[in-house]
Amino acid sequence: MTTTPMRILLVGAGGVGAAFCSIAQRRNFFEHVVVCDYDEGKARRVVEAVADPRFSPAALDAGSAEAVAAAARRHQISHVMNAVDPRFVMPIFDGALAAGADYLDMAMSLSQRHPERPYRLTGVKLGDEQFAADERWRAAGRLALVGMGVEPGLSDVFARYAADHLFAEIDELGTRDGANLTVDGYDFAPSFSIWTTIEECLNPPVIWEQDRGWFVTEPFSEPEVFDFPAGIGPVECVNVEHEEVLLMPRWVKAKRATFKYGLGAEFIEVLKTLRKLGLDRTEKITVGGVHVSPRDVVAACLPDPATLGPKMHGKTCAGLWVTGTGKDGNPRSTYLYHVVDNQWSMSEYGHQCVVWQTAINPVVALELLANGTWNGAGVLGPEAFDSVSFLELLSAYGSPWGQQEVPTRG
Repeated sequence: MTTTPMRILLVGAGGVGAAFCSIAQRRNFFEHVVVCDYDEGKARRVVEAVADPRFSPAALDAGSAEAVAAAARRHQISHVMNAVDPRFVMPIFDGALAAGADYLDMAMSLSQRHPERPYRLTGVKLGDEQFAADERWRAAGRLALVGMGVEPGLSDVFARYAADHLFAEIDELGTRDGANLTVDGYDFAPSFSIWTTIEECLNPPVIWEQDRGWFVTEPFSEPEVFDFPAGIGPVECVNVEHEEVLLMPRWVKAKRATFKYGLGAEFIEVLKTLRKLGLDRTEKITVGGVHVSPRDVVAACLPDPATLGPKMHGKTCAGLWVTGTGKDGNPRSTYLYHVVDNQWSMSEYGHQCVVWQTAINPVVALELLANGTWNGAGVLGPEAFDSVSFLELLSAYGSPWGQQEVPTRG
């Protein structure tokens, strides 16, 4: 439990980091936020946009645990908030612990494929490096709240809520993400970090089953059409590697856990082409005497998702499809979800809906930590905490969640 005023080191001034600041600026649970980025000018622009003396900019190399620890000590930080892509999870995570600060992120440490059977057996799984440090965090009395975005994050809160309040027995926890977003002037313009999207979509998807534990399949496997609420409608979803499958079974009893993403046929073909050409690789190659990562080149060629809001139309939906036996003993199939309309998020906050929907959840979590409603030590996922207090506060922020019964599978 926080015993001193909350001082936050926000690492990353990109789309999600900027939205985080716009949302937090309306709340009073923290004393100060130091907005950090490798490009201090980027951090400064975010701070200027919120125009609040509780925010200040700083330069920071997120790839250096020593630099993160030094910044946390220098600014007397109580909580380090990681808002950069998952390549930097471990140095930020380690730097926070070294400085004696609590830590939150929205994506976990990266996986590594099994060297011989990458589409049958798991190698290093998402979050394995972080969970291996659990005892050190517990011994220090510090909390690392991992996977606290929207997916993972809110979907994991939904899993806790379903287990505690809706279901007596859960057959499957199925995270389902879909949207009907379009972007004026672009045939292909991902609404989230293409670096992270490639990582998630081209890695072997992980599935968890009670009798098998964690195992992997081919990318884009088990396609199904899911009918999303709020007018989004039917979207084809496929298996994708994602943290929920690695988090939920640790705290919520279920027979199966999956994550399926509504990508669409065109997006899938683009990703397959990138893989065929080797443009998904992160290892640097030499081009004209310059060392570059092919994936970084792809990201540099595409528009910054944070800038797409004014040209974007539609809604995004994140949610969890839970099937099993309800508290009344009857079969139950329920979708718990959160929808954000881009027109609303742009007019209300000036941020496009995908980054805004991601950013609101760690702000809510930090407020619960600040007021002592949530507390703990060690490396914990959102499932380890009370769900009702989170969902009530999310609605109080002006962004309510939804629940609907849906047809059962098969």
